[in-house]
Amino acid sequence: MVSVAGQPLAHSHVQPLPDGGVLLVGARCRWRNGTAESNAAVYDADGKLLRKGVLGDGIADVQVTPSGEIWVSYFDEGVYGNFGWGEADSPEPIGSPGLIRFRPDLGIAWRYPYDGEFGAISDCYALNVAGEEAWAYYYTDFPIVRIRAAAVAGWSTEVHGAKALVVADDRVVLVGGYGGDRHRLVTGRIQGEAFSVGRPARLVMPDGRPVPRTATVLGRGGELHVVVGQSWLKLGFEDLDTR
Repeated sequence: MVSVAGQPLAHSHVQPLPDGGVLLVGARCRWRNGTAESNAAVYDADGKLLRKGVLGDGIADVQVTPSGEIWVSYFDEGVYGNFGWGEADSPEPIGSPGLIRFRPDLGIAWRYPYDGEFGAISDCYALNVAGEEAWAYYYTDFPIVRIRAAAVAGWSTEVHGAKALVVADDRVVLVGGYGGDRHRLVTGRIQGEAFSVGRPARLVMPDGRPVPRTATVLGRGGELHVVVGQSWLKLGFEDLDTR
């Protein structure tokens, strides 16, 4: 346990760091009076503040690699601007690429390309960091992309609106969707440039009840994490595979 006293960040994402410390990132970040609010803070294992930084507004998810690299995805307000970003007298939003890898010192190491083969990111619906590589799934065309170092590979899908993805080698599970599909599971396999999908299934609680709307559902590597209140459920890929 790391005890952090008096930190001011709201709507925080929390990630462990390789040295036992903790990264806290507030989802919102205002640009006002010619400067940006700090919305990232690194604490050591004793809860001492080591450094602050600015990772931008409209943050959807934050995941840290084993080496300490920080992947940050952004929703539409972070991409297109809000809270003072993107106006005539202010800089473009930091999150305009939709997906950024930051160094451990909170500086930018890599940005998702605007002119990539699979289109620009308007809203990154799902992020999954597996080891040192990152996977993402995003609006508007909903491709699945994989980033290894600075190399981007991707696969088109017909699955829209998923909120999480789970990856294991050449297999991917997309979780969620719009409306009545909010707890849909779709398993697919990457075969060359194609992504083939199996029959959809549904994600339910262990007792068969629907997953509550308030649940947090996210993928990390080959695991899906479902947090409902104070209950934390972890499902392996084989628990999710519907093929």
